[in-house]
Amino acid sequence: MEKELFVSGRLCLFGEHSDWAGEYRLHNPEISTGRTLVIGTNQGLHATATPLESNILTVSACSYNGDIHGPKTFDLDPQALLAEAQAGGFWSYIAGTAYRIVVNHEVGGLELKNHKTTLHMSKGLSSSAAICVMVARAFNQVYELKLTIRGEMEFAYLGEITTPSKSDGSSRGSNSNALCTSSWWT
Repeated sequence: MEKELFVSGRLCLFGEHSDWAGEYRLHNPEISTGRTLVIGTNQGLHATATPLESNILTVSACSYNGDIHGPKTFDLDPQALLAEAQAGGFWSYIAGTAYRIVVNHEVGGLELKNHKTTLHMSKGLSSSAAICVMVARAFNQVYELKLTIRGEMEFAYLGEITTPSKSDGSSRGSNSNALCTSSWWT
């Protein structure tokens, strides 16, 4: 059964660096908790998700100007997904999130078609977080994983930090994923 999905973008008004830098608290609890002020947008990613019988993830992505990228096919083997996630680039966010889902849940194949995008990419609107949330939400809804919004957010965050963006400082922490999962816009 096909599922219609929407994931919004977000703007961080204050505290962007305290959000992603808060991860350092894992290693040093004396660091203050990060605080941010974020707001959701009505811009985002629109997609359909459909189960597949084969053990693959097929993704088509639509850019803001309507260009379609893909379909890109991923084998749902954990090691293959991890290698793709660690390779970097746009598709790595999708592979990283799929990797985190696959190693924690029994899921089958999935076709994810991002057919409309009203969210500008690489403009500070959490487009990478939105695509990660989209993948987590697609698996959650198609395979009835019973993840809460918080659960979707956690898998999206874990997927994003599996990519090289984690090491270059561009991963923006869990607030990016938190607002993207907001049911306000879904």
